[in-house]
Amino acid sequence: MSNQGYDEELRDERAYIAGLYARLDREREQARARYRAALGETGIALVDRDADVRIRAREATRLNAVDNGLCFGRLDTLSGERGYIGRIGLFDGENDYEPLLLDWRAPAARPFYVATAASPENMRRRRQFHSVGRRVTGFTDEVFGRPGAGERGDAALLAAVTAPRGEGMRDIVATIQAEQDEIIRLGHAGVLVVEGGPGTGKTAVALHRVAYLLYTQRERMSRTGVLVVGPSPLFLDHIGRVLPSLGESDVVFATTGDLVPGLRVTAEDAPEVARLKGSSKMVGVLAAAVADRQRVPDEPVPVELADVTVDLDRGVAAEARLEARRSGLPHNEARAVFREHVVALLAERAVAKIGEGWLTPADRGAWADLRADVREELAEHEQLDAVLDGLWPELTPETLLAPLYMSPRRLAAAGADPALFRADGGAWTVSDVPLLDELVDLLGRDDAADRTAARRRAAEAAEYSAGVLDVLKLDREEMDEDVLLSAENLLYAEDLADRFGERDTRDLAERAAADRDWTYGHVVVDEAQELSEMDWRVLVRRCPSRSFTIVGDLAQRRSAAGATSWAAMLAPYAGDRWQYRELTVNYRTPAEIMTVAGALLARFAPDARPPESVRASGVRPWSRQVADGELPDAIADFTRDEDGREGTAVVIGPPGVPGAVPPSATKGLEFDAVLVVEPERILAEGPRGAAELYVALTRATQRLGVLHREPLPAVLSGLADRYAVSRPQE
Repeated sequence: MSNQGYDEELRDERAYIAGLYARLDREREQARARYRAALGETGIALVDRDADVRIRAREATRLNAVDNGLCFGRLDTLSGERGYIGRIGLFDGENDYEPLLLDWRAPAARPFYVATAASPENMRRRRQFHSVGRRVTGFTDEVFGRPGAGERGDAALLAAVTAPRGEGMRDIVATIQAEQDEIIRLGHAGVLVVEGGPGTGKTAVALHRVAYLLYTQRERMSRTGVLVVGPSPLFLDHIGRVLPSLGESDVVFATTGDLVPGLRVTAEDAPEVARLKGSSKMVGVLAAAVADRQRVPDEPVPVELADVTVDLDRGVAAEARLEARRSGLPHNEARAVFREHVVALLAERAVAKIGEGWLTPADRGAWADLRADVREELAEHEQLDAVLDGLWPELTPETLLAPLYMSPRRLAAAGADPALFRADGGAWTVSDVPLLDELVDLLGRDDAADRTAARRRAAEAAEYSAGVLDVLKLDREEMDEDVLLSAENLLYAEDLADRFGERDTRDLAERAAADRDWTYGHVVVDEAQELSEMDWRVLVRRCPSRSFTIVGDLAQRRSAAGATSWAAMLAPYAGDRWQYRELTVNYRTPAEIMTVAGALLARFAPDARPPESVRASGVRPWSRQVADGELPDAIADFTRDEDGREGTAVVIGPPGVPGAVPPSATKGLEFDAVLVVEPERILAEGPRGAAELYVALTRATQRLGVLHREPLPAVLSGLADRYAVSRPQE
């Protein structure tokens, strides 16, 4: 194509895409109008109105998020038809809803990602637009069937992977590769494991798969949403912009430490303690710890009644405890069974004492009347209440677990390892979260407390309703049948309170994140190799349908409680009914850096295959040995050098290195330049340290440097002659 022809086509494309933005702006304004109308809507139930408000808010948010790079491609078929590909679908409402822009997730858009010269998918041309904001700056064409035409998108892909990193992960919607697209659109509804080494795009694929599922299963997903679990808040912040940029907001982002709403993690467990807590054996330990709190009295407890005193002894309590346990109810719900049996047994004893000499079981009527009177007296007996509360206390997960950690006796009684002891039982760690969550189900809720809370809410609703009636000063004769309510009538009072109550305008993600019992339509687990057996129990409770996208790399596992085999970890929940896919191409790490990291991988995980880098950068990784006093200045030199460059940089090192972050905090992140400090100290932690050093070495997209005080570790020194220079060369 001549320059003149290119310029003319560019003008035409700019005009078309400007029309798409005009259409987007009209839809935005209409969505805002619908949202404002929903806020002011009256005459319908509050819950329906709130649902409408949330739907309209989600619609407006979706349209507001897709402004940058709205349209990024075009497909031309062999028959001459054109289709423009973008972040969302847009239609011409005045022309039978003719598609103006195809959503990238639509089946008709799939050839944009998978067509090749060898298999063109009935396409003649693929055009990729380059944009800054709303302005199209140019385009690149691939004409299928032309001699020498190769795989798709090399220019666009290389431009994307070599571009300087900004704040947060970018979506890859315009440069999805064929092996990634296959996984994104996979129709498997159950558990999918996606494994790949550093830089293979595991996270991006998982997030785009979420967007695809939300598009293809909108009705189901819009009710339940999606949970994305990542290794750290920094990682979640890094990926948090991807789904909104694709027009999706029904997603909750959380670490495993966030899965119990309201819990604050303040401490960190030693690796061995984390391993113990992560084992599924803790389920039995927790059950035994609950049982240990269901006691019988050491000595008989006298219970004084109006006419007689009876003893609550071990026999009575043990029989009642057995019946309560046989009920199969959680601990707090079984309290009522325990109390009921204690009262029943004590009532029989009391009646026998009171009627001694004049009343026999044959006198059924008198016996029953007396027993009913005694049971009523026992049920209202404050002293007995206090004793029973001590024998079978109402517990929360926190009031069970904290005292357990602080008591060697309780740990021993529960069959727990003594290493779990700690002086501050309430200093919660990430490893405590799945245990606390497990206890929610083991303990259950106290029916009596629920009934009290329900009565309180009903009273508040009635009081509120009476106030509403008073404020409105409505004459009963002027009220229509639908609004004719009586403040004294509890049913009607609650209905009126609902009509005039405060609206819940939180979106789905906000409501789901605050509700421990919320169940999701799909769950994404990133860096899944780090999760323990107990972590998986939490996640399966959050998604009973077992619809998971699991991404990770077993070679990068650092947690002693993490997975060593996907099959072993998933067996209790999915059996062998799960699918596995592998990503093999490294889009992030240049070949020069991956050679260094690959040598380390071969040493500590010889069976693992490093991903093949898609590019070479021409920049050689470097190492430099420094004396103790030179380390701060050497780090400062690196920082100063990088301050003058475009992109991002990070210093990664073991604890105690000024300005350095630990390798674990950088999992899943990427930077233009990385300085790894004191790799010998990182490696000193054994297999865990080797995995952490592997993570550190593979964060860079352009430049890698290594500072070491001790001799360079053997696994790296073998490459020193080839790569070591005093400064990075470009």
